[in-house]
Amino acid sequence: MQQLLVDELTGDRVILAPARALRPDTFRVHAEPLPASVATCPFCRGNEHETPPEVARLGGGEPETPGWSLRVVPNKYPIVGDGVPGAHEVVIFSPAHDADLGALSEHAAADVLLALRDRARFHLAHGCRYPQAFVNQGKAAGASIEHPHAQLVALDLVPPRAQVRLDRFAPAAFADDQEHRVVDGAVVVWCPRASPTPFTMRLALADGGSRFDEAADDDTRAAGVALRDAIARVQLVLGDVAYNVMIETAPRDHAGPFRWWIDVVPRITVYAGFELATGLSVNVVAPADAAGALRAAR
Repeated sequence: MQQLLVDELTGDRVILAPARALRPDTFRVHAEPLPASVATCPFCRGNEHETPPEVARLGGGEPETPGWSLRVVPNKYPIVGDGVPGAHEVVIFSPAHDADLGALSEHAAADVLLALRDRARFHLAHGCRYPQAFVNQGKAAGASIEHPHAQLVALDLVPPRAQVRLDRFAPAAFADDQEHRVVDGAVVVWCPRASPTPFTMRLALADGGSRFDEAADDDTRAAGVALRDAIARVQLVLGDVAYNVMIETAPRDHAGPFRWWIDVVPRITVYAGFELATGLSVNVVAPADAAGALRAAR
């Protein structure tokens, strides 16, 4: 039976049209594993000179040389610049070309989120208003380079969808959204009641604040590990699926209620003509069923 649902946190409207015959294997993606290194990849070890000069690194070695475990560089083709003030940076998870976020060690996954938080903090301290951190993993998710990486775009404005989330936020709605839980604990993972696509997950600290850039070290590490584990669950259920990760946060100087969270969106369906024309999403997997499959993934 179809239902029209509203995500109370984002305002997105979703038609839930579960097809009972569909199982996770219906969506399962099989892809060739990535190699550990690619000679022509600018993010691989030994090609540091092919990126803009780094702004941060973890691990040993001198700038623009091997020895690093994580590296942050300006995006060579930024989406902000002269006409749209801001900064656009890339966080390279590892020198390994196949270091997908779902397969990182706990320490490395924590370092990814710490690096994104620290760069967000830096740009907010230097005049930007809103830091949008995200991951495009796989071509279907918008990645132009297959070497796993995250991006941070620091803006001098609050983008419209972020403003909608701020205006709509209510603690009760945030709690109600967590009905279909996948993981309980210091970081809660759940499938939103109005998931826009199959197997969408949302993560938040059980006792978190409004701004990602203000998160404490231990909380940021815990969120990084939980994100790694959530993606690993998606991959166990769906295979080598493309996905997006978005960190939703309050902007600088925000005084109202909010809780920062992370969305994980597997890209297993296409946003096609109906969705583009109407602004409605169509989800054919009930969030309760998705949560059950993800809970069972070990």
